[in-house]
Amino acid sequence: MTSPRLDRRAALARVAAIASGAAALGGMAALPRGAHAAPPSTVKTSARIAIVGAGAAGLASASRLAKRLQGAQITLIDARREHLYQPGFTLVGAGIKPASYVLSSTQDYIPQGVDWVQQAAAEIDPEARKVVTTDGRTIPYDYLIVACGLELNYGAIEGMDIGLIGKEGIGSVYHSPQAAELTWQSMQRFANQGGVALMGRPHTDMKCAGAPLKYTFITNDRLRRARQRGRAELHYLAPQKTLFSVPIVAEKVRMLFAQRGIQTHMEHRLVALDPGRRIATYETPAGRTELRWDFIHVVPPMRAPAVVRNSPLPWQDGPFARESWLEVDRETLRHKRYANIFGLGDIAGVPKGKTAASVKWQVPVAVDHLVGDLAGRPSEERYNGYTSCPLITRLGRAMLIEFDYHDNLYESFPGFIAPLEELWVSWVMKTMALKPTYISMLRGRA
Repeated sequence: MTSPRLDRRAALARVAAIASGAAALGGMAALPRGAHAAPPSTVKTSARIAIVGAGAAGLASASRLAKRLQGAQITLIDARREHLYQPGFTLVGAGIKPASYVLSSTQDYIPQGVDWVQQAAAEIDPEARKVVTTDGRTIPYDYLIVACGLELNYGAIEGMDIGLIGKEGIGSVYHSPQAAELTWQSMQRFANQGGVALMGRPHTDMKCAGAPLKYTFITNDRLRRARQRGRAELHYLAPQKTLFSVPIVAEKVRMLFAQRGIQTHMEHRLVALDPGRRIATYETPAGRTELRWDFIHVVPPMRAPAVVRNSPLPWQDGPFARESWLEVDRETLRHKRYANIFGLGDIAGVPKGKTAASVKWQVPVAVDHLVGDLAGRPSEERYNGYTSCPLITRLGRAMLIEFDYHDNLYESFPGFIAPLEELWVSWVMKTMALKPTYISMLRGRA
């Protein structure tokens, strides 16, 4: 009989082989249905292409365009010197990785021949086809890729300030690596003492919508390991009527929460904090209610950055207008009113996928359409909403959830990883194998 240790070694070897090959991990590089694997030809052009944002989507776009275009003037606009591996923030907040794990330099991923303007974009004028930076520089463009991410709107919660993270039992992994580390310190103190923990998510669309669930599961497991679970209450409060956008996944999470004694409260929107009294106020259909905390994990509302909000580019009506997400076609990522503009990553107003896995599949589609315009041949590539969520359910276990616009579940590894099973190999993917694949994506290779 094969020992469990050998089974784990064999599984880990298979994960490592997949990570170093052409297939992906966690859906970040697996070839989707209908995708074309043939290498594209290089197009000669003198087009001016501006990219607003040097996060995952912006860097991946720059890398792919640099490979596919010869003679183009590609300009990347972003003031950030540090690049943040945001999928790792939850791991820092869980005490699994140090803050340094998610930090690198933007310069390391900028392709040769791409001009990096180290200023933030202050204005986008789609009629004049120009971007103006915070220092007043004007950058004209023929094509524009908007990949500026989103804004964490902590100010929408009365009494909340980022300076409170790590104090008064307040945590928030989203703000920064340092905030994630302070959140871990607060959560660790809570796990060693017990009490009441309030978890949840905002009423807006958000990046990595599975992260609040992950952090709830992790907090539960930290309490269990500290032998304080019996002295603690865990409450998960969300403004929505369901725990996850995919019904079968929502039901699985509901069952796991019930099994582990995590109390759920739907249609509860966090509107105010009183740090001194440790009281959180929630808006509910029945009116306002107050809950006391010993530890609270705050996930702020999220919206488009001001450079997009104050431009003509957001949706004018519909579900994506409230937070001013970019008005793009959900299959091509091309702007619906300005055909020479594309929106990628968190800023894109599409139904699913503010995740790195979404970026992995959005970028090749948008780039192919842009290059197709320059080459005079229409692109047939389409983004079907694919995204993935390696949902940690306890330390050492995770579920690899992959789905699309229509809530269809995908299996990148049929017979090896079932999407709704808590598996050690899915945990290894999340904690060890996804970062190298992510870096390959930034360099246009994944």
